[in-house]
Amino acid sequence: MEQINYKLEVFEGPMDLLLHLISKHKLNINDIPIVELVNQYLDYVRQMEDADFEVAGDFLEMAARLIYIKTVSLLPRHEEAEKLKKELTGELIEYQACKEMAEKLSKQTDGFNRFVRDPQPGYINYDYERFHEGEELLNAYIAAAGKAQRKLPPPLDSFKAIVARKFVNVASKITTVMRKLSTKKKTKFLDLFSDAQSKSDLVATFLAVLELAKTKKISIDGSIDNPDVKLLEEVNGVEE
Repeated sequence: MEQINYKLEVFEGPMDLLLHLISKHKLNINDIPIVELVNQYLDYVRQMEDADFEVAGDFLEMAARLIYIKTVSLLPRHEEAEKLKKELTGELIEYQACKEMAEKLSKQTDGFNRFVRDPQPGYINYDYERFHEGEELLNAYIAAAGKAQRKLPPPLDSFKAIVARKFVNVASKITTVMRKLSTKKKTKFLDLFSDAQSKSDLVATFLAVLELAKTKKISIDGSIDNPDVKLLEEVNGVEE
């Protein structure tokens, strides 16, 4: 049977009616006089029938429950009645707390209207149609996995800066400096670096000049900005 909300005094169910009767007749919800409550409840159900309302099943079920509690409470040993009464009291207290909280929430949301749009049908294409080169996929994987997580060796590009760098030997630059001075005997210091092609070239040339000066094969004199470099070693010996 379909449940209907009754509005003799606006009760949405048997629990709501019981709370109304307890409040109206100032009964103690923690110690309900079950006989009095049963009589009041049944009177209200009869009023609903007299008003041509179709009494919902849950109201009738509660009426039967109350009558049973009343019946067993009249027995000499009524432990079951006390247990059933305690269960009903707990349900009423819990229902009352939920009702009070619902009223508070209703007041907090007064004036707010909510509009929810129905889900809209859409098309999702699950076929991935882009094309990627293998190197692009590898780089994407490495970026996603992180350097600490990846098990693959570093890409070859990582070694280009090291492997492609030419190592310049200082001894070879000593030969180059001596060859330049053997033709001119004397040249400007900066001219010795004119054909350098890299930082390694510059450093090796500078170390070569220092080594030649240390062994007294050349002398460095003149302006601080660009001194002269002179060859001291002659073909037949060292110049005095």
